Amino acid sequence: MLAALSDGPSRLLGVLDSRDTHLMRAGLETLGARLRDGDGELIVQPIGEVTGGGRIDVGLAGTVMRFLPPIAALASTTTHFVGDPAASQRPVGPLLDALTQLGATITGPGSLPFAVTGGDGVVGGAVSVDAGASSQFISALLLAAPRYRDGLRITHTGATVPSRPHIDMTCTMLARHGVRIGQPDERTWIVEPGAIHALDAVVEPDLTNAATMLAAALVTGGELTTSWPTQSVQAADQLAAVLAAFGGSLSYADSPTGRTLTVRAEGVHGADVDLHEVSELTPVAAALAAVADGPSTISGVAHIRGHETDRLAALATQLRHLGVGATETADGLQIVPAERTGGVFATYADHRMAHAGALIGLVTPGIELDDVGCTTKTLPNFEQLWADLVEGSW
Repeated sequence: MLAALSDGPSRLLGVLDSRDTHLMRAGLETLGARLRDGDGELIVQPIGEVTGGGRIDVGLAGTVMRFLPPIAALASTTTHFVGDPAASQRPVGPLLDALTQLGATITGPGSLPFAVTGGDGVVGGAVSVDAGASSQFISALLLAAPRYRDGLRITHTGATVPSRPHIDMTCTMLARHGVRIGQPDERTWIVEPGAIHALDAVVEPDLTNAATMLAAALVTGGELTTSWPTQSVQAADQLAAVLAAFGGSLSYADSPTGRTLTVRAEGVHGADVDLHEVSELTPVAAALAAVADGPSTISGVAHIRGHETDRLAALATQLRHLGVGATETADGLQIVPAERTGGVFATYADHRMAHAGALIGLVTPGIELDDVGCTTKTLPNFEQLWADLVEGSW
């Protein structure tokens, strides 16, 4: 997206090939960017004047649903946003309210489907948003802010912001592209208008997906090594700390291609973990808790009820179906391990739910995922990766 908003063409290496990235590419092209695959790279010709008037399919991708409307608000013609049926349950209303404050016209129910119309009156300035349901509301405004004539002064009006490292990552990425960002306090971001400089870049590996694989070492009492960036814009330390909390022994080493992280374990221990900053890992943590040697508590993740599915309800339901004690709390789960039975593990079309079921299935005979295909959302070769892992061919 930053490449599409920049002041010149860019070359990106390591771009994920998944449903979410395909939808983002198509959405950016609808708004005026041109993207083409080169020799192992993605070449991006940026948006000049934003072109609205099209239809953007967000699928089930929160990033597409939230990051693109602030760009569409710069076009005088109407852009229509549609998506999968379940996407209509994902929160977006506070972001649409923020765009209305900036002068855009929003039509729709405050959820998908909706339409965005902007024009000359959308110039930026002060805007407030309650990002309690998703840090992406703030990231979406930050990413678009330099393209607004007056920039943006963004104020969070809610209690706490979930997944705050993702906002920090957004600010870091913008700064790398020459954007000037100020943060006078914990609730306010000021972005000056100006160019987003083009930058050839290598995309980091997705550490949440990597942590899913590393969790398999805990479940099986084994060992697994993967690449782990030294200076990551992601919440690398927080993700690794969750694995350690459940009994993982972590060790880092330098290799010819960069740093690696090895996770070893002799078993899974019960743990109390606050996942407010790394909530995407909740299904993996729940799977670890289900096979642990004692009770666990997961907290700080009330907002994931608005993810691809209500993940707290889905996890509690599926764990109980397997015989595990699982109770929803106001902001998480309490999980008490018990003897597990096999059966169908429903994924609710949610890639992270599939990851959780696959982990439990490593040590529970008879587990069957009802839809492993949902993993193509962010990891299209999950089935083969998992088969290779189980067979020890990594």
